[in-house]
Amino acid sequence: MGGLMAVGSILSMITLTPFFLVVFTIVFMASIGKSFGVRRLYVSLLVKIFEFGRQNIENVRQQQYANITQSEPEEEPTTTGSSSTDAGDSTGKVNGNIPNGSNNAANHGTRLANGGDAPHIVNGGNSVISRAESLILSPEVIDDPRSKSTEPNGDGVHHQRHPPQSGSDGEEGEHETGEVDSEGEGHEAAGFKLSNCLDYVTSGMEAIIEDDVTSRFLAEELKNWNLLTRTNRHYEFISWRLTVIWMIGFLIRYFVLMPMRVLICFIGVVYCVIGFAIVGMIPMYGPRRLLNDIVFKHTFRMITRSISGVVRFHNTQYKPRNCGFCVANHTTPIDIAILSTDCTYSLIGQRHGGFLGVLQRALARASPHIWFERAEAKDRMFVAKRLKEHVSDPINPPILIFPEGTCINNTSVMQFKKGSFEVGGVIYPVAIKYDPRFGDAFWNSSRFSMMQYLFLMMTSWAIVCDVWYLPPMYREEGESAIDFANRVKSVIAKQGGLVDLVWDGQLKRMKPKKEWKEKQQEKFSKLLKGE
Repeated sequence: MGGLMAVGSILSMITLTPFFLVVFTIVFMASIGKSFGVRRLYVSLLVKIFEFGRQNIENVRQQQYANITQSEPEEEPTTTGSSSTDAGDSTGKVNGNIPNGSNNAANHGTRLANGGDAPHIVNGGNSVISRAESLILSPEVIDDPRSKSTEPNGDGVHHQRHPPQSGSDGEEGEHETGEVDSEGEGHEAAGFKLSNCLDYVTSGMEAIIEDDVTSRFLAEELKNWNLLTRTNRHYEFISWRLTVIWMIGFLIRYFVLMPMRVLICFIGVVYCVIGFAIVGMIPMYGPRRLLNDIVFKHTFRMITRSISGVVRFHNTQYKPRNCGFCVANHTTPIDIAILSTDCTYSLIGQRHGGFLGVLQRALARASPHIWFERAEAKDRMFVAKRLKEHVSDPINPPILIFPEGTCINNTSVMQFKKGSFEVGGVIYPVAIKYDPRFGDAFWNSSRFSMMQYLFLMMTSWAIVCDVWYLPPMYREEGESAIDFANRVKSVIAKQGGLVDLVWDGQLKRMKPKKEWKEKQQEKFSKLLKGE
């Protein structure tokens, strides 16, 4: 028995000593903002493994297709909805027509959509339908659908549909309506026609299949499988090579990376609580501000390293300075940690409990942060007052704010709330774009709790992102807060390669505004009246 205990102690020393040595080395390098380059080599290796997996999946798919075509009789006629002997079926051929972007895999060697480089998918990879024009049922002012609309013909090409002109078309319109306008130009008279509803029916069907809002709160689709089982395709069992690689990756993620990451995160949180408590007891503002900057950056660098974060900052000459607002698109609570590794901010946001609540209370002890209850109207007045007081003091750090008010899946930027753009002061736009190949950073708060989300982050390969600092922006004379917010949003969307949407992100929690419905009803009534 004593011999077994001695062997166990020796084995624990052999395994645990290097483990803790690596952990504390990572913590130390993170605290000073340095790196040996191991994470970047690790990410490069993952890309090569993913590419090998893509090629393996493609080869298996092509072999499966070849076996199917060889087993079918050559004279068998092709029928709608049944299997076909040409390669169009494996690439999405329907009713004899190959969709846009799909090619014959057997004749051209094109990479298949399931395992290879698929054609570009609109809207960040979440669209399943292709719209000919902007959604008609939107809060924006739209063109008259009678004068400009599109409809697909048999070859899949969209053609413009115009009102009937004089001549034979005009006569046809006269027989349908029973009257012609006073000028005799053959224009359609006012009155109800069934065709007036077609554009609204089309838009309604598109919204039922997939609307512009719901798809922004789903995980972004990937072109290549990243060896994670967060998919229903079950690629891990498609070949023995991928099965072996997936099993090795599973063991590394759950039994090597995850314990190490949890320990690093725990050290970062403990450092945060103790460090900010000490800083909060310093009475003098100068030393307190300096120590707060150090503890602030150290804390979030450790938290970022705990998820193997690889962050690339661009245009650092535009880094936010004192006071003002740093405005960024919002994908995850990790956005705060990502940005705070390079700059100190004052934070504003909804008051949380649990893990986030611990961090919020610790941060508030040492520096001015604004936490509020979203449901309480009286807090909004308090927040506006605090914002004006904060930006009026030039020695205060910039306020980091996410005007969308909710997390979006990093494929688009949705409506910015105008509150922070009404206060005044300088706006520092920042665009954040995550690479979903290594791990999906999007937090679907309606599906996962914070602890479940952190578990997914700890078991992902890595979190890789690019951050662009953009030139500071000011509100122009005569410009409304809404126009200013939209101008800032468009700049962020363009730099990050994101889709610029007019919709309010809070639509995932509430019904559309009544005035939006009334605007569409008013427009349709004018259409029926011929106005």
